[in-house]
Amino acid sequence: MNKISLPQASKLTSPNPVTLVCTQKPDGSTNLATVSWWTYLSYNPNMIAYAMAKTSYSGEMVRNNKKVILTIPGAAIADEVMGCGMSTGRDTDKIAKLGIEMQEVPNSEIKIPLHSRVAIKCSLKEFIETGDHYLYICNVEDVYGNEQEEAVFAWNGYSQIRPTK
Repeated sequence: MNKISLPQASKLTSPNPVTLVCTQKPDGSTNLATVSWWTYLSYNPNMIAYAMAKTSYSGEMVRNNKKVILTIPGAAIADEVMGCGMSTGRDTDKIAKLGIEMQEVPNSEIKIPLHSRVAIKCSLKEFIETGDHYLYICNVEDVYGNEQEEAVFAWNGYSQIRPTK
């Protein structure tokens, strides 16, 4: 074996799960951010975690509002998911810019993309500094699924977003 960097290792461990972190902006609209690392933490109680850069606007919104919905996007919006990771919602309406059709989630002001395989509605329990990222630990409130949507994953060190087939 040869010594490699952690980013090189991420290419060798592809595919990685992808999620869109859906948060509420101060004006009430929804912001979307692409995140390539999340995991189930506990089934009793239901908890998940995900990591975002400290500078992330969506992370700021989660820390302020304590509410977030993680969605597993469908293949129909793979290009848009990549686009959501290329700009900040601080000064861009990504939903309008990328033409993403949205849908409501029961008992939430945060909307999600229409093409979502899974939506995990959460409240922030805590966040922990992990180097240049924060690890967000969340209590799961509700989970919704649509088996008709095909999930997408990050490939080749997050340079591509596509299904596993």
